[in-house]
Amino acid sequence: MAGQQFQYDDSGNTFFYFLTSFVGLIVIPATYYLWPRDQNAEQLRLKSLRRVHGRCLWHRLRLKKSQQSIVPTLKKAALLFGWAVFLLLAYKVSKLDREYQEYNPYEVLNLDPGASLSEIKKQYRVLSLKFHPDKGGDEATFMRIAKAYAALTNEQSRQNWEMYGNPDGPGATSFGIALPAWIVDQKNSMLVLLVYGLAFMVILPVVVGTWWYRSIRYSGDQILINTTQLFMHFMYKTPNMNMKRLAMVLTAAFEFDPRSNKEATIRPTDNIEVPQLIRELGNINVKKKEPPFCYPYSLKARVLVLAYMARMDVSEELEEDQSFVVRKSPALLQEMINVGCQLTMMANSRGGFHAPRLVTIENCMKLTQMIVQGLQESKSPLLQLPHFEEEHLRYCISKKYKVRSLQDLVSLKDSDRRSMLRFLGEEKYDEVMAVLGSFPHITMDTKLQVLDDEDSNNITAGSIVTVTVTLTRKRMADMFEKEQESTPCPGEEAATTEEAQGDSSKAKTKVWQNKSKGAKKTAKSKKKKLTKKKATPAPVKTKQANGNVAGNEVVAATSAAAVKEEEDEASDKGSESDEGEANKDSPSERDDDSDKQSDTEVDEMAGDDEEEWEALQQSIQRRERALLETKSKVTHPVYSLYFPEEKQEWWWLYIADRRDQTLVSMPYHVCTLKDTEEVELKFPAPSKTGNYPYSVILRSDSYLGLDQIKPLKLEVHEAKAMLDNHPQWDIPDTEEEDEEQEDSDGIEESEDDDEDND
Repeated sequence: MAGQQFQYDDSGNTFFYFLTSFVGLIVIPATYYLWPRDQNAEQLRLKSLRRVHGRCLWHRLRLKKSQQSIVPTLKKAALLFGWAVFLLLAYKVSKLDREYQEYNPYEVLNLDPGASLSEIKKQYRVLSLKFHPDKGGDEATFMRIAKAYAALTNEQSRQNWEMYGNPDGPGATSFGIALPAWIVDQKNSMLVLLVYGLAFMVILPVVVGTWWYRSIRYSGDQILINTTQLFMHFMYKTPNMNMKRLAMVLTAAFEFDPRSNKEATIRPTDNIEVPQLIRELGNINVKKKEPPFCYPYSLKARVLVLAYMARMDVSEELEEDQSFVVRKSPALLQEMINVGCQLTMMANSRGGFHAPRLVTIENCMKLTQMIVQGLQESKSPLLQLPHFEEEHLRYCISKKYKVRSLQDLVSLKDSDRRSMLRFLGEEKYDEVMAVLGSFPHITMDTKLQVLDDEDSNNITAGSIVTVTVTLTRKRMADMFEKEQESTPCPGEEAATTEEAQGDSSKAKTKVWQNKSKGAKKTAKSKKKKLTKKKATPAPVKTKQANGNVAGNEVVAATSAAAVKEEEDEASDKGSESDEGEANKDSPSERDDDSDKQSDTEVDEMAGDDEEEWEALQQSIQRRERALLETKSKVTHPVYSLYFPEEKQEWWWLYIADRRDQTLVSMPYHVCTLKDTEEVELKFPAPSKTGNYPYSVILRSDSYLGLDQIKPLKLEVHEAKAMLDNHPQWDIPDTEEEDEEQEDSDGIEESEDDDEDND
């Protein structure tokens, strides 16, 4: 049996094949992912949304960074260099001699396959005279010629060649290793061992250890675990936090401590610039000695955040530190909200301590809005718009316009809006309107039910209630269009003067406000009008200017006649129905009618069951798709004049009892709302029956003044009593007797078998 032989590539040809494959595996995928390509639909959508963000700080920083950055150029140069190396290696491989070729004696003798024996001998003599060593030829070439001649003329050699491809018979299997032989050379053994030891015993453990010790310090949201523990301590200690206390806890995070985070810095100039900012800001509890609020890093971070929200100018060095603190703050506040929710769940399940108040969690949300927009709590939401300053607000809050919010500004007519904003030029006014039109307008639809229950609309004590909230996002620009459509034309105004006079006493409903209450009132009024039609109105006598009797008496007479005709028709119909009932021949016809009615009722119930089953299946499929589908968190860029990086538009959705200041369901962070999003909020129903006035609250994490609160009335009924004797457990006596008889028979048979065995 042939043996096996392992050998290194002394010539280095095999190593070039390996190197070419290795470089190709790197260059080809890198080109696919890193080479610049045309923008897809999502990138074009974001580009169109960013057109109005030209004055935002993050947009200007991005443009400046893209102009100064040489990363795209370096990527292209690296890819081109990789392709050059790959093509060079491929050309090198194509020029290599084939060392392992199939042995063919006809090629050695320069003969066509199938040549006759006489031709083989003749060619052998010719080549022997030319390459024989005695004639001055090459000995190796002559040996190959003699071997080929023997393979074609000797029967044994020919069989070996046909079976094994070698006239000498089977040889040793050779495996080539695509590494140069100098790697295993005795002279280079120490160098190779040194490289292996350095790579696998020093570099690899250091890299893995560094990654591990760094990762265990952070949570899944890349927040330091020490910071999470700090938030939990202070939220447990102070369940009711005001905004000032909340800012102190936020800026005490260990992310701002240079000992825990290398990105944070303490500069020598801080001893001069920070006290100056403290004097300009006023009272910020500098003398408070409670750790860690009195530490230098915490005090500096707090001063920078308050100066940012006051829109104060700082030096370039402090501006860099301020940008770092502001960028970290939204994620830290989100972690603070998560901690508050955890403490609330622990208090609800275990008890023994006070959960954070609702106002504390809502202050966290509001502080996030303030930091993103760079505004203080008492400032007007209109300052989120470009070109708006403090001195311009007096035009908006005047008695003529009374514009205090973004919604009030949208509800104005275009002419009034232009008159109010007369301090802006045409270009600035158009820019303000474009920015305001890009702001979000959310409509919120709620559906209350108990899933996996026979009566999903009946809420019983202790049941799991599911509130399905459908959020639909539109632009404020759509509200402008609705306002323009809702304004009547001059001709319509002349035709509807009486309606306008009747509606003038009522408050004007805004476009973004829900009209459900109005719809209910109109429905009730219609019902009242229908009931009032039965009563005949009392005639009112008036006289005309010429002394004749007014025409309303004639109207009253005609109305009385019409009422009589209606009564006659009703009496005729009643008599016909009585005659039809009297004409029924026998009770069997009545039984048939009752059977038909029962059949129709059964069909309707079956149809309702099928509809409920289909709705349940659709909801299950929708939930499964939501679990499997991963949506992008890139929704809509936020218009923020002073935030240092691009922020996406996200929302918080939760249910709360504002009367008791408690959370009913945990806040759900909606991060994927582009157009429409469906969210399920679940919570256990109260254990006591009654009516509970809850609220479904939607809060933005980026904009001030766009929060929504929708009332949710929860009517809890008493739970159904559990049946002790369910019909399915009622077993007839005959069946019990049969089972006992079978058991006794089985015992007797087993005793008989035991006796037989004995």
